[in-house]
Amino acid sequence: MSSSKIKAEVTIKANIDTVWNFYIKPEHIVKWNYVNRKWHCPKATNDLKTGGKFSYRMESKDGNLGFDFEAVYTEILSYEHISYTIADGRKVAIDFERLDKFKTKLTLLFDPEKINDKKMQQEGWKAILNSFKRYVEKNKPS
Repeated sequence: MSSSKIKAEVTIKANIDTVWNFYIKPEHIVKWNYVNRKWHCPKATNDLKTGGKFSYRMESKDGNLGFDFEAVYTEILSYEHISYTIADGRKVAIDFERLDKFKTKLTLLFDPEKINDKKMQQEGWKAILNSFKRYVEKNKPS
């Protein structure tokens, strides 16, 4: 991927099976997919296969803002890698790396959008990854 991509990553204290399943299953996505506590994800659908689509409804909890975040999967390597193209044409790649039996690293590379500056976009995606990390570490099986 080119250097114009933005990178965000997080290390999670959980095994790769838990991280993968919490990342892809709609019943989990709706519980972690938000940038801060003023937002939520009331609905998620996910058809995890090459050519499959996902749709996450993102809304402010006060109901003033909302949008559908939708994409088509371009590559799936179970427990290793996910690539997709967002509805606006931008590309995203996520790598899942098993660091050890109880630790997994997620690295996300994405095309920036043209409205917000790159630093703000990186902080937003990193905030979502941190929300994911908190959710997994709090809810992982013992």
